[in-house]
Amino acid sequence: MSVTDQSLSPEQIRASRNSKLVFTEWQIADKAFYGLLGVVGLFILTAAIAFFYVEHHGHFVTGMNNQVVWGMPHVFAIFLIVAASGAANIGSLGTVFNKQEYRPLGRLSLVMAMALLLGGLAVLVLDLGHADRLIIAMTYYNFKSIFAWNIMLYNGFLVIMAIYLWSMMDRGRWAKKLYKPVGYVGFIWRFILTTGTGSIFGFLVARQYYDAAILAPLFIAASYVFGTACFILGLVFFYKFSKRALSQSIQNRLRYTLALFIALVLFFELVRHLTNLYATEHHGVETYILSGGDKITWLFWVGQILLGSLLPLLLIWLPALQNDQRAFLGAAALAIFGGLCQLYVIIIGGQLYPVVLFPNASTESNFADGSIATYSASMPELALGVGGVALSIFVILIAAKVLRLLPEKLANE
Repeated sequence: MSVTDQSLSPEQIRASRNSKLVFTEWQIADKAFYGLLGVVGLFILTAAIAFFYVEHHGHFVTGMNNQVVWGMPHVFAIFLIVAASGAANIGSLGTVFNKQEYRPLGRLSLVMAMALLLGGLAVLVLDLGHADRLIIAMTYYNFKSIFAWNIMLYNGFLVIMAIYLWSMMDRGRWAKKLYKPVGYVGFIWRFILTTGTGSIFGFLVARQYYDAAILAPLFIAASYVFGTACFILGLVFFYKFSKRALSQSIQNRLRYTLALFIALVLFFELVRHLTNLYATEHHGVETYILSGGDKITWLFWVGQILLGSLLPLLLIWLPALQNDQRAFLGAAALAIFGGLCQLYVIIIGGQLYPVVLFPNASTESNFADGSIATYSASMPELALGVGGVALSIFVILIAAKVLRLLPEKLANE
């Protein structure tokens, strides 16, 4: 008997030994489960129809054009890929930083991370125009291309997360030995992956709004916001639907974690725009984004800053709403909305502003050189993007039903 055990009564010793964490499948009636799968499946079917429609008619039927080659599907795809990295952070907090209160949430976070990445990659592949071109990208590597590096990073992420999940769920000797090392590898790999995703835009010097090294850390911070917000909604959904108690202390930890990362993203955005305003070469695109971009400007100030950042911080930090779950969920949902607005401004807004071919000179031609481009997402594009989200949800629902991902009890006691 240990020293700790000697200070406890026999009843307390038996209770502590029997209070081992037990994981279980998602407890839901089959009828409700298949109903949810059916609803989500409709969105996936709609996305498949949209893909074949664009595949048959060509990208002419989308809102994309010669100036805007990455449209709304890329906004959803990048959001899901970046959120995947952030969702895995919950598992890393328990493994790498040894935060015991986060360990029960690790299994669900890793499954959500893999599902979000699969949904994002599905959208990217289907938006290629010819999905079979992926074979070329998988067999011929240009190591000077950040896109080629990202293919390896995405595949490596899936493999590492799968091994990491196995080490959590298997109680065997080898699994226990791998748990910590794989957790550290996964933590480092997430940083590299999100840095690579941000560098896609940071390395594109041709676009005035992309060319910035700070985009890499900005995407890392944004991944924590997107992933934590998605995890919050998923966790509360599973426990509400199962009519189980969810610890208020865990909710508060996730709440303040989300607030911290939202504030960090705001800081990086402030530094980025101040830097661009200082550099004369970026004055034009900054003026366009901050004041003269019409829809882009509205999405930046109202969508990203006001509704997607400041309002969630208000819902989190107001003392009157401290233990209000509706405010908690509202903050997470608004953070996701703000993230989509942020990526729309970066991806679409960066392409709408004309490419500066000759600095300090004006260019005019019949090809619309030097003029602001236009873009409006078509229904097939929206259907394809939402379909990627639906695919991620579909995978998460099945995994939660089949695998033991959820702690049987996450109540305050």
